[in-house]
Amino acid sequence: MEKLISGARELGIELTPGQIDKFRVYFRDLVEWNKRINLTRITDYEEVQLKHFLDSLTVLTAVRLTDGLRVIDVGTGAGIPGIPLTIVSPGVKLTLLEATGKKVKFLDYMVGRLGLEDVEIVTGRAEEIGHDAAYREKFGLALSRAVAPLPAAVELTLPFCEVGGLCIALKKGDIKAEIQRSLKAIDVLGGCLKEVKPLALEGLNDKRCLVIIEKFKPTPPQYPRRPGIPAKKPILS
Repeated sequence: MEKLISGARELGIELTPGQIDKFRVYFRDLVEWNKRINLTRITDYEEVQLKHFLDSLTVLTAVRLTDGLRVIDVGTGAGIPGIPLTIVSPGVKLTLLEATGKKVKFLDYMVGRLGLEDVEIVTGRAEEIGHDAAYREKFGLALSRAVAPLPAAVELTLPFCEVGGLCIALKKGDIKAEIQRSLKAIDVLGGCLKEVKPLALEGLNDKRCLVIIEKFKPTPPQYPRRPGIPAKKPILS
């Protein structure tokens, strides 16, 4: 795990031996399960360390994950970025939201295997769970990574944020136009664009950044719209 250890150090994070062991177990089981179900196209040892684990930890450059903070990872897939973040910040109350049953089975297994506490796994679509009173506007931090283009991702995540909370989208590449197209959605859903934080880490050379949105007013009750609509008909500027 040398790439992860050195990259985390660049972020100001000194991983403990116990945390490093958990990342090793996570890598091995991710690759093994990936032979049976499609979890990720990235399975190379060094690439997983950089493009999954370290990429997830970059969230810590934008927000401090304090004990008791409620965090939701929307469309978490194989648990990225939620599981790496809770390995490093075990005091958070993490919710992993995933619609695909096979991936949920992996998440359930992985949470138990790593002995992670205060982690809830929710099966369902963000468009539906976003209207559930148990989850709507209940989180200080909502995360999305590789879920959808930003205008749709905003509609899938901001409804979960409490007023005063943050939504962070982990993005890569040239996303200037994507950000511009998302401005109306951000405003309509009760947010404001706080910062686009570029990331410069050795081994992550594909223009990765964090799009940080602050929630300043409640999301109108009609959002998110029904499943599939945010992606098919995004709210565009």
